Amino acid sequence: MMHGSLSVAVVGAGLMGHGIGQVFARAGHQVVLTDPAPDVLAQAIPRVERNLLAEGVDAAGVTCNMATEPDLGRAVANADLVIEAAPEKLELKQRIFAEVAAAAPSHAVLASNTSVIPVTRIGEHLDAEARGRLVGTHWWNPPHLIPLVEVVRGEHTRMDVFEQAFAWLAAVGKAPVKVHRDVTGFIGNRLQHALWREAIALVADGVCDAEAIDTVVKNSFGLRMPVLGPMENADLVGLELTRDVHRVLFPELHDDKTYSPLLDRLVAQGHGGMRSGQGLRAWTPGAAEDVRQRLAAHLLRMLRAQSAPRT
Repeated sequence: MMHGSLSVAVVGAGLMGHGIGQVFARAGHQVVLTDPAPDVLAQAIPRVERNLLAEGVDAAGVTCNMATEPDLGRAVANADLVIEAAPEKLELKQRIFAEVAAAAPSHAVLASNTSVIPVTRIGEHLDAEARGRLVGTHWWNPPHLIPLVEVVRGEHTRMDVFEQAFAWLAAVGKAPVKVHRDVTGFIGNRLQHALWREAIALVADGVCDAEAIDTVVKNSFGLRMPVLGPMENADLVGLELTRDVHRVLFPELHDDKTYSPLLDRLVAQGHGGMRSGQGLRAWTPGAAEDVRQRLAAHLLRMLRAQSAPRT
């Protein structure tokens, strides 16, 4: 494995893939993007250029390290690192890695950007050698702005591959964490969706409306979270108080093992979310775009604040 400039192939150039490629290209590595959809592939580098423009970065110095290749085999033929960023479908990811393992160099690290599927299941049809090179690297959207990448060790992932993937991600400026057990959803999505389960249940039970949920989160504990994680918070208030609160609260929390029927009812009514104009909340196109723009601006401010010199 190389320890200097890498050859990186990203399989899937859409929502996540173009931003993942951007991170490596910006760090000076050579990136090839591939996608079976010609229109998605054609838009990948222009999307990177728009991202960089929003960040105030000279795009030419980044996109010169990027290329597109419609053929998967050719795209991964010289790769040191292959990152799969395809839709969250197990069989699709398994087919992709079967092709990648056959076409990529024998030293290449094989990484999946799956957000919830156990890495071990994705690699279950690969031979033992390829399974040893398969690791999870779960990026968060938008990948060029969110620092976290969860590095997941599957049951067969070699330790040197696990450590190398972590080191490469740290070197390109991400904030990787090691997930030592290959559990469904890893760390971040298990935490996030535990919150979502209770939030949707509160709405379904008539305790409050969806707007109230968002107001509570954004104006209370959400404000603390950039500097005070849940483990820090528990220690801050003290574990005796934490235990006393849990003793009273936990028996009342929802622990459903299936998703809320409210989601079925809304989807059946055509209320799928922002794109349909209605989900748990009502959305005009302007309101939806405003949220996206405010999110991007907020993330940029946070990143600039983190990187600013401290006096």
